[in-house]
Amino acid sequence: MQKIHATTVVGIMHNGEIALGADGQATMGNTIAKSNVRKVRSLLNGKVLAGFAGSTADAFTLIERFEEKLNAYGGNLKRAAIELAKDWRTDRYLRKLEAMLIVASKEDMLVISGTGDVLEPDQQIAAIGSGSMFAQSAAIALKKHAPQLTAEEMVRESLHIAADICIYTNHNLVVETIR
Repeated sequence: MQKIHATTVVGIMHNGEIALGADGQATMGNTIAKSNVRKVRSLLNGKVLAGFAGSTADAFTLIERFEEKLNAYGGNLKRAAIELAKDWRTDRYLRKLEAMLIVASKEDMLVISGTGDVLEPDQQIAAIGSGSMFAQSAAIALKKHAPQLTAEEMVRESLHIAADICIYTNHNLVVETIR
């Protein structure tokens, strides 16, 4: 049985705003399984954003675990991310999950992987998923050459550019912001 996966998620911190967005496509092998999956969530009463790429069921499990860690550590994003990464790497059940997360608050943005990585992205731009390099390249160019745009506008345009190039990314976008 093939897993449902493939996506593009990009986050940008710019001028005091954080925006995190994703396309809506989920694929099963080389077939589109669903075109409007919501891969970005607002957590902790809108203070934290989380986006996922990878196997959908695995990602939902990880976002739930991350939210539990956020609550356990008083909303401390970095601590919650580190504790999730530790569990993800050492727990037999979690270790098999195939997904990645971008999590962000007003102050921080992190990429969390199942190998125990918790990374602060360069240039305040994070991207994961099959179209991530296309979206990240577009985001870097927009941030450098169009600083008058908002973080949300940059995320939307980056995702549209990725969708024009990557067959696993579509134009059905969900973008959440923290201002």
